Amino acid sequence: MNTTILRKTALGIAGLAFTGGILAGPTTHAHATTPTAGTTTVQADKSAKDKLIPHGVQGEQSRIDLDDEQTANVKAIIAATKKTGMDERAAVVSIATALQESKLENLGHLGDRNDHDSQGLFQQRPSSGWGTVEQITDPEYATTAFLKGLKQVDGWQDMPLTKAAQTVQVSAYPDHYAQWEQQAADLVTQHWNS
Repeated sequence: MNTTILRKTALGIAGLAFTGGILAGPTTHAHATTPTAGTTTVQADKSAKDKLIPHGVQGEQSRIDLDDEQTANVKAIIAATKKTGMDERAAVVSIATALQESKLENLGHLGDRNDHDSQGLFQQRPSSGWGTVEQITDPEYATTAFLKGLKQVDGWQDMPLTKAAQTVQVSAYPDHYAQWEQQAADLVTQHWNS
Protein backbone atom coordinates (compact mmCIF):
# COMPACT_ATOMS: atom_id res chain seq x y z
CA MET A 1 0.00 0.00 0.00
CA ASN A 2 1.50 3.37 -0.91
CA THR A 3 2.02 6.27 1.50
CA THR A 4 -0.79 8.42 0.07
CA ILE A 5 -3.38 5.72 0.64
CA LEU A 6 -2.07 5.03 4.16
CA ARG A 7 -2.29 8.72 5.04
CA LYS A 8 -5.80 8.99 3.60
CA THR A 9 -6.89 5.93 5.56
CA ALA A 10 -5.38 7.31 8.77
CA LEU A 11 -7.29 10.56 8.27
CA GLY A 12 -10.46 8.60 7.60
CA ILE A 13 -10.08 6.70 10.86
CA ALA A 14 -9.08 9.71 12.91
CA GLY A 15 -11.70 12.03 11.38
CA LEU A 16 -10.80 15.52 10.31
CA ALA A 17 -7.35 16.49 11.50
CA PHE A 18 -6.31 20.07 11.95
CA THR A 19 -3.03 21.26 13.36
CA GLY A 20 -2.41 24.90 14.15
CA GLY A 21 -5.14 26.01 11.76
CA ILE A 22 -3.63 24.14 8.82
CA LEU A 23 -5.19 21.04 7.42
CA ALA A 24 -3.03 18.01 8.18
CA GLY A 25 -2.78 15.14 5.76
CA PRO A 26 -2.05 14.66 2.09
CA THR A 27 -2.07 17.80 -0.01
CA THR A 28 -1.63 16.17 -3.39
CA HIS A 29 -2.53 12.85 -4.90
CA ALA A 30 0.31 10.83 -6.41
CA HIS A 31 -2.22 9.09 -8.63
CA ALA A 32 -5.95 8.68 -8.94
CA THR A 33 -7.43 6.11 -6.60
CA THR A 34 -10.91 4.84 -6.09
CA PRO A 35 -12.11 5.81 -2.60
CA THR A 36 -12.73 2.88 -0.32
CA ALA A 37 -14.47 2.67 3.02
CA GLY A 38 -12.59 4.66 5.64
CA THR A 39 -10.77 6.95 3.20
CA THR A 40 -11.02 10.70 3.36
CA THR A 41 -10.03 12.89 0.47
CA VAL A 42 -8.34 16.24 0.75
CA GLN A 43 -11.30 17.81 -1.04
CA ALA A 44 -13.73 16.48 1.56
CA ASP A 45 -11.45 17.70 4.38
CA LYS A 46 -11.16 21.13 2.77
CA SER A 47 -14.92 21.30 2.24
CA ALA A 48 -15.59 20.45 5.89
CA LYS A 49 -13.00 22.98 7.07
CA ASP A 50 -14.44 25.65 4.78
CA LYS A 51 -17.89 25.03 6.25
CA LEU A 52 -16.70 25.26 9.86
CA ILE A 53 -14.11 28.01 9.41
CA PRO A 54 -15.10 29.80 6.17
CA HIS A 55 -12.85 32.81 6.78
CA GLY A 56 -9.89 30.92 8.22
CA VAL A 57 -8.82 31.49 11.79
CA GLN A 58 -7.88 35.03 12.72
CA GLY A 59 -4.94 35.71 14.97
CA GLU A 60 -3.24 33.40 17.43
CA GLN A 61 -5.35 30.52 18.64
CA SER A 62 -5.85 29.45 22.24
CA ARG A 63 -6.71 25.96 23.42
CA ILE A 64 -7.63 24.47 26.79
CA ASP A 65 -8.05 20.90 27.97
CA LEU A 66 -11.67 20.12 28.80
CA ASP A 67 -12.92 18.15 31.78
CA ASP A 68 -16.11 16.05 31.78
CA GLU A 69 -18.34 18.99 32.72
CA GLN A 70 -16.96 21.19 29.94
CA THR A 71 -17.33 18.36 27.42
CA ALA A 72 -20.93 17.85 28.54
CA ASN A 73 -21.51 21.57 27.95
CA VAL A 74 -20.07 21.26 24.42
CA LYS A 75 -22.52 18.42 23.76
CA ALA A 76 -25.39 20.49 25.21
CA ILE A 77 -24.50 23.43 22.93
CA ILE A 78 -24.42 21.12 19.90
CA ALA A 79 -27.75 19.50 20.87
CA ALA A 80 -29.40 22.91 21.31
CA THR A 81 -27.98 24.07 17.98
CA LYS A 82 -29.44 21.03 16.22
CA LYS A 83 -32.77 21.53 18.02
CA THR A 84 -33.00 25.09 16.66
CA GLY A 85 -32.33 23.76 13.15
CA MET A 86 -29.05 25.62 12.79
CA ASP A 87 -25.90 24.13 11.28
CA GLU A 88 -22.38 23.27 12.38
CA ARG A 89 -21.10 26.81 11.76
CA ALA A 90 -23.62 28.13 14.30
CA ALA A 91 -22.30 25.55 16.77
CA VAL A 92 -18.72 26.72 16.13
CA VAL A 93 -19.71 30.34 16.81
CA SER A 94 -21.59 29.28 19.97
CA ILE A 95 -18.80 27.12 21.36
CA ALA A 96 -16.10 29.73 20.61
CA THR A 97 -18.25 32.33 22.38
CA ALA A 98 -18.72 30.09 25.43
CA LEU A 99 -14.99 29.29 25.47
CA GLN A 100 -14.25 33.02 25.66
CA GLU A 101 -16.99 33.90 28.12
CA SER A 102 -16.73 31.03 30.60
CA LYS A 103 -14.18 28.46 29.35
CA LEU A 104 -17.30 26.26 28.90
CA GLU A 105 -18.03 26.32 32.64
CA ASN A 106 -21.61 27.03 33.68
CA LEU A 107 -20.73 29.88 36.02
CA GLY A 108 -23.03 31.10 38.75
CA HIS A 109 -22.71 34.46 40.45
CA LEU A 110 -19.06 35.15 41.21
CA GLY A 111 -19.51 37.95 43.72
CA ASP A 112 -17.04 40.81 43.26
CA ARG A 113 -15.43 38.98 40.32
CA ASN A 114 -18.73 39.04 38.40
CA ASP A 115 -19.21 41.29 35.40
CA HIS A 116 -22.40 42.91 36.69
CA ASP A 117 -24.91 40.03 36.89
CA SER A 118 -23.43 37.88 34.08
CA GLN A 119 -23.84 34.13 34.55
CA GLY A 120 -23.83 30.81 32.72
CA LEU A 121 -21.88 29.54 29.72
CA PHE A 122 -22.38 32.74 27.72
CA GLN A 123 -22.19 35.16 30.67
CA GLN A 124 -25.68 36.42 29.88
CA ARG A 125 -27.28 39.01 32.14
CA PRO A 126 -30.77 38.75 33.62
CA SER A 127 -30.84 42.56 33.86
CA SER A 128 -30.28 42.77 30.09
CA GLY A 129 -33.24 40.54 29.31
CA TRP A 130 -31.48 37.23 28.60
CA GLY A 131 -33.73 35.39 31.09
CA THR A 132 -33.82 34.47 34.74
CA VAL A 133 -30.76 33.16 36.56
CA GLU A 134 -32.27 29.67 36.41
CA GLN A 135 -32.76 29.99 32.65
CA ILE A 136 -29.36 31.39 31.71
CA THR A 137 -27.58 28.78 33.80
CA ASP A 138 -29.38 26.03 31.84
CA PRO A 139 -27.03 25.20 28.92
CA GLU A 140 -29.88 24.43 26.49
CA TYR A 141 -31.76 27.64 27.30
CA ALA A 142 -28.60 29.76 27.25
CA THR A 143 -27.51 28.36 23.88
CA THR A 144 -30.97 28.80 22.39
CA ALA A 145 -31.02 32.42 23.61
CA PHE A 146 -27.58 33.04 22.08
CA LEU A 147 -28.64 31.44 18.78
CA LYS A 148 -31.85 33.49 18.71
CA GLY A 149 -29.66 36.58 18.92
CA LEU A 150 -27.33 35.22 16.24
CA LYS A 151 -30.24 34.56 13.86
CA GLN A 152 -31.16 38.25 14.15
CA VAL A 153 -27.74 39.33 12.88
CA ASP A 154 -28.12 39.87 9.15
CA GLY A 155 -25.45 37.95 7.27
CA TRP A 156 -23.89 36.32 10.35
CA GLN A 157 -23.00 33.29 8.21
CA ASP A 158 -20.75 35.49 6.06
CA MET A 159 -19.05 37.31 8.94
CA PRO A 160 -15.82 36.41 10.67
CA LEU A 161 -16.65 34.54 13.88
CA THR A 162 -15.53 37.31 16.20
CA LYS A 163 -17.79 39.88 14.51
CA ALA A 164 -20.83 37.58 14.62
CA ALA A 165 -20.21 36.73 18.29
CA GLN A 166 -19.57 40.36 19.23
CA THR A 167 -22.76 41.54 17.55
CA VAL A 168 -24.75 39.23 19.85
CA GLN A 169 -22.65 39.56 23.01
CA VAL A 170 -21.59 43.23 22.92
CA SER A 171 -18.40 42.45 24.82
CA ALA A 172 -15.84 44.92 26.10
CA TYR A 173 -13.27 42.70 24.37
CA PRO A 174 -14.75 42.13 20.88
CA ASP A 175 -11.70 40.53 19.27
CA HIS A 176 -11.16 37.84 21.91
CA TYR A 177 -13.68 35.40 20.41
CA ALA A 178 -11.44 34.77 17.39
CA GLN A 179 -8.79 32.95 19.45
CA TRP A 180 -11.16 30.01 20.10
CA GLU A 181 -12.31 29.32 16.53
CA GLN A 182 -9.99 26.39 15.84
CA GLN A 183 -10.76 24.58 19.09
CA ALA A 184 -14.49 25.21 18.61
CA ALA A 185 -14.32 23.77 15.07
CA ASP A 186 -12.38 20.75 16.35
CA LEU A 187 -15.00 20.17 19.07
CA VAL A 188 -17.86 20.40 16.57
CA THR A 189 -16.05 17.95 14.29
CA GLN A 190 -15.56 15.58 17.22
CA HIS A 191 -19.05 15.76 18.74
CA TRP A 192 -21.57 16.77 16.02
CA ASN A 193 -22.37 13.19 15.08
CA SER A 194 -21.74 11.52 18.45
